[in-house]
Amino acid sequence: MKLVVAIVKPFKLDEVREALAELGVNGLTVTEVKGFGRQKGHTELYRGAEYVVDFLPKVKIEAAVPDDMLEQCLEAVQRSARTGKIGDGKIFVFDIEQVIRIRTGETGEAAV
Repeated sequence: MKLVVAIVKPFKLDEVREALAELGVNGLTVTEVKGFGRQKGHTELYRGAEYVVDFLPKVKIEAAVPDDMLEQCLEAVQRSARTGKIGDGKIFVFDIEQVIRIRTGETGEAAV
């Protein structure tokens, strides 16, 4: 199994969730995060004063997927999160050694 972590623009969350649901990805963890990459933030004007916003709002989506679904999952996230502009986000893939459902004690893919 793999853990797919996608960091995307907040307004793309529903599109990514729907794309993953169509593939049969059952559970997601979503966290509101802030960060920057090549964008390096931007400047805003507030009450006549200009200030720098270093960290931009993003959404971190985590999903555990079986190995055979990984490529489909990655393509779905890329397709649904892409705007074509800087700051679209990143996808990270990690190996999952073990999963245990606390309530039942199930392990592996059955626990997801």
